[in-house]
Amino acid sequence: MIRLTRLNGHPLALNSDLIKFVEQAPDTVITLVSGEKILVRESAEEILQRVVQFRRAVLQGTALWSDAGMRGEEKG
Repeated sequence: MIRLTRLNGHPLALNSDLIKFVEQAPDTVITLVSGEKILVRESAEEILQRVVQFRRAVLQGTALWSDAGMRGEEKG
């Protein structure tokens, strides 16, 4: 999930896996795979950075978990 801000200032947490594409025209419009469109304050570049950061964090967590599991350790 990434945190964004709607144009009216309300916060939004969005499942980044549902993003089909992001447009900057001039407001930032996120189109989801369902066809729903969301307008946000963040730029397309900011959204891309947040998605990459989120996915990196997920992959690092997975790598840490699988490494511990392979060594027979428990996370805790």
